[in-house]
Amino acid sequence: MWPLYAAGFTTAFGAHGIAANLGGHTDDAVTSLLVLGGLLALYDGAEVLLKPLFGTLADRVGARPVLLGGLVAFAAASALYVAADSPGWLWAARLGQGAAASAFSPSASALVARLNPAARHGRAFGGYGFCKSIGYTLGPLLGGVLVWAGGLRLLFTVLAALGAAVAVWAALAVPVVPPLPKARQTVLDLARRLADPIFLAPTAALAAATAALSVGVGFLPVSGRAAGLGTVATGAAVSVLAGCAAVVQPRAGRALDDGRLTVRAGLAAGLSVTAAGLACAMLPGLTGILLSAALTGAGTGLITPLGFAALAASTPAERLGQTMGAAELGRELGDAGGPLLVAAVASQATLTYGFGALAVLTGTLAVAAFLHRRPADSVSLPPGGGG
Repeated sequence: MWPLYAAGFTTAFGAHGIAANLGGHTDDAVTSLLVLGGLLALYDGAEVLLKPLFGTLADRVGARPVLLGGLVAFAAASALYVAADSPGWLWAARLGQGAAASAFSPSASALVARLNPAARHGRAFGGYGFCKSIGYTLGPLLGGVLVWAGGLRLLFTVLAALGAAVAVWAALAVPVVPPLPKARQTVLDLARRLADPIFLAPTAALAAATAALSVGVGFLPVSGRAAGLGTVATGAAVSVLAGCAAVVQPRAGRALDDGRLTVRAGLAAGLSVTAAGLACAMLPGLTGILLSAALTGAGTGLITPLGFAALAASTPAERLGQTMGAAELGRELGDAGGPLLVAAVASQATLTYGFGALAVLTGTLAVAAFLHRRPADSVSLPPGGGG
């Protein structure tokens, strides 16, 4: 399991280590909030297009080779910017990193589900999410230190080495999990399965959580700089977001496995807390930034393991890669759409109104999650259930 957790750490550290430092350290490449929003969305835009394809490929040929290929490609894309070191190649490197993450991220999620019984899915995805949150936590802070010491080029060098090291580790330690035989599936069958509320409810919650996380990491540093905070202080404040998510995720997963928490109640609570965190970002100064980071992190930390465990529990094992890829598509739509929404509103008004717009949207989803009962009743796991 640990190489899979390391793969989750790699994509989180790479995505947010760079994203949190684009607004304050690359004046030659980031000339406006719209350009910043585009760079933040580029990584995730590639994932939007490719994750369902790689998820389906993982079901067909096995998740392990897709995982390994994605990690090697991530290392190569990171090395591209190290060699070129120009604003234009920054866009190309981010696009390449996003395409590579499209391969190894859903493959890692599918392997987490395949290598654990249903009764431990909450804990397994809680651990996976914990390691991703550590990546989110260290990304802004350690990324800021690396950029301060040697610019973006040093950060990309570290990412290239990290991707290569995790690829070797996974090749040595992750067991071969052969693809399972499956019945023929038509496009209509797939559409019906993905349109089912059992799939849509947790996926929508995951998308909202990822949107809030991406916006927090990308735009809270802008608010911090406007408030007069320095580089390290801004990175530390944003790392609070991921740190809170890291603390909450394993606990939420254990509570689900033990029957102390249902999917419906957990998702509704997580979305509500996340919306409150985004609203706090509208407050001026350091207080608003810290409150926003803490609440948004706690809310997203509650949503993530519950959403993935619900998806794994409602999916046939032979379709796990496809489902995880489709769910990751929803997440990446949120990850790309969140920054674009906030940037678009901020360009017409102010960044404060951008945070407010996403807070209203997330709060609306919280109400819908609370009122809709079917997904929770269908996918809640009984204590000690097998699978």
